[in-house]
Amino acid sequence: MNEIVTFNDEGLESRSLSSYTEQAYLNYSMYVILDRALPHIGDGLKPVQRRIVYAMSELGLKATAKYKKSARTVGDVIGKFHPHGDSAAYEAMVLMAQPFSYRYPLVDGQGNWGSQDDPKSFAAMRYTESKLSKYAELLLSELGQGTANWRPNFDASLEEPEILPARVPSVLLNGTTGIAVGMATDIPPHNLNEVVNACLHLLDNPKADIAELMGFIKGPDFPSDAEIITPVADILSTYESGRGSIKMRAVWNREDTDVIVTALPFQASGSKILEQIAAQMRNKKLPMVADLRDESDHENPTRLVITPRSNRIDIEALMGHLFATTDLERSYRVNLNIIGVDGKPAVMNLRRILKEWLSFRIDVTRRRLDYRLQKVEKRLYLLDSLLVAFLNIDEVINIIRTEDQAKPALMHRFAFSDIQADYILDTKLRQLARLEEIKIRTEQDELRQEKAELELLLSSDVRLKTLVKKELKASAEEYGDARRSPLAERTEAQAFNEKDLLTAEPITVVLSDKGWLRAGKGHEIDPSSLNYKSGDKFLSATLGRSNQNVFLQDTTGRYYVLPAHTLPSARGQGEPATGRLNPPSGSLFTDVMMGADKQKILLGTDAGYGFVATIGDLYTKNKAGKAVVSIPKGGRILSPKMVAEDNPLIVAVSNEGRLLAFPLSELPELSRGKGNKIINIPSSRLQAREEFVVDYAIIADGGSLIVHSGKRYLVMKQKDLEHYLGERGRRGHKLPRGFQKVDRLEAE
Repeated sequence: MNEIVTFNDEGLESRSLSSYTEQAYLNYSMYVILDRALPHIGDGLKPVQRRIVYAMSELGLKATAKYKKSARTVGDVIGKFHPHGDSAAYEAMVLMAQPFSYRYPLVDGQGNWGSQDDPKSFAAMRYTESKLSKYAELLLSELGQGTANWRPNFDASLEEPEILPARVPSVLLNGTTGIAVGMATDIPPHNLNEVVNACLHLLDNPKADIAELMGFIKGPDFPSDAEIITPVADILSTYESGRGSIKMRAVWNREDTDVIVTALPFQASGSKILEQIAAQMRNKKLPMVADLRDESDHENPTRLVITPRSNRIDIEALMGHLFATTDLERSYRVNLNIIGVDGKPAVMNLRRILKEWLSFRIDVTRRRLDYRLQKVEKRLYLLDSLLVAFLNIDEVINIIRTEDQAKPALMHRFAFSDIQADYILDTKLRQLARLEEIKIRTEQDELRQEKAELELLLSSDVRLKTLVKKELKASAEEYGDARRSPLAERTEAQAFNEKDLLTAEPITVVLSDKGWLRAGKGHEIDPSSLNYKSGDKFLSATLGRSNQNVFLQDTTGRYYVLPAHTLPSARGQGEPATGRLNPPSGSLFTDVMMGADKQKILLGTDAGYGFVATIGDLYTKNKAGKAVVSIPKGGRILSPKMVAEDNPLIVAVSNEGRLLAFPLSELPELSRGKGNKIINIPSSRLQAREEFVVDYAIIADGGSLIVHSGKRYLVMKQKDLEHYLGERGRRGHKLPRGFQKVDRLEAE
């Protein structure tokens, strides 16, 4: 749809509000993107940073100069080049002076410029002093050599450089962050030596891919000694796409029983980390830590001390939890969104960044050489006229003294150009007197030689690239340093779950006949001696630890889970399990047990079927439980039995006093089901409840069996059981007289 623009009688433009607001917003968006938030690939600076550096150079605040009040710099910046708030300009300046924020600071500050714990704690600009750092020379040293395009400042009273002629890829070295309209940038810092070496390799091998370049640039290099733990494959993917993330982890070691943190991730605050750990301790989510201290000083800028509660604490697991839950480990977004040499923003991969910067650098070098060539040619041109004037000094003086118009006379007599004649007339007589012919000719020879070298360089792309390489090497030798952020392969940090944070105290869990649960401290509790509600009594008990789960079995073969540490104390009468669980109508709880997830158990029914499972197989988060044991028609669930590890035997006894023993290994290991036949119980007799299994027992190798019948009991050693050994699923043999009605079996 074409926009309709009209003009009234006074010549004022009339546009629709929607058209005007759309255009205004687009203009604002482009301004924020190009002139505020995103860095340029040439010098790696945003406009405010570039203006601060340039204003400081104009004030003569080079690395060798004396410090000046920061307010003087900020005043020049906002008054001449950047008409924004003084606090915004000063904060940008502070950032460039903080060695913990910039990998290669551009400003050398004196006074309080903030700390790693609190970067915003810097003093006001009227108190601090500053000058440019030595590294800033890499951005400014070629500025007056025809290498930059200039544009008017905001009020057209001065000129400022559009891009500084950087001698190194500063966009990667210091990195930057910024938020524009509809886009953002997050460029991590890198090591100067590594980036320069990658540039040199790319100049020699233009087709080198990103994997090759990563042979030189291992990854980002933050102004922190913390480890980069991002896998190499992920870093490669980030460099290939221009988007990704980098993860850093604090460096720590052990001194006696203490954990000493010696390096924190980039922009992480030690005081904040201690607060995060202390908050977990207050909330009882970190019971294994006894004390925290900050022992940082001038000799040890980072020294955080974490004291475990005992030397039995798993330090690796503790630190893994802290990495997962505090700023001891941090992730940094990478978004290589940069304004390219064409003036357009784009998300670039590593190869494109280096290629575009190298093309920028080659162009800057060519412009610098061309500018110098013009200077040399102009000087030679003037020296030619100076030599003629020196050789004819008397005649030149006579013309100047006698002629009304000396300039045309000189031009006519010696064939000088207008520029040459002005130069001779502007030269002081005493300078001509001091000049000697040999000095002029020596300077001419030197300049002619330099001119030839410059023309040779400008005529050959190969020689130009060689010069760029030479200058890059020189910059790296002078300003380069070793990598600060080591790369390391580490396992992923895991936070403690609720069970891990619990103390593993011994407890006894008691289940009553009416389904009431409670837990008492220790394993010495006699459940039958506890106080029960009227009409209730003891049903089942189990021994375990407070950080384990409690498993309940009901009459339908379902299992339910409750955390042991949530159970009420055994000092009271407990609480009904049905208050937390939702068993089927009519079902009753029959047993309670605890144990390790890998602990094997025998699950079976009085129909003579059973199988081996693990306690972990019973786990469920469902309040309605998990169906594990399938009960044949007419059968009933029996109590689960813990399985011994040493070649155990399974013993089954029926209500008719028939006993069968065989190796437990003959039973299958299942997670749920009916199982296999253990002892033969005819189904018709089972359904009539005439014959059924009374109990099972698991006997370890060398153990014995106690058969209880009323008040009588029979102890059977391994040799006594040989008579009852048989194949799985048989009827078994009759027990001796007096033990035809067995109440239960007990293994020893």
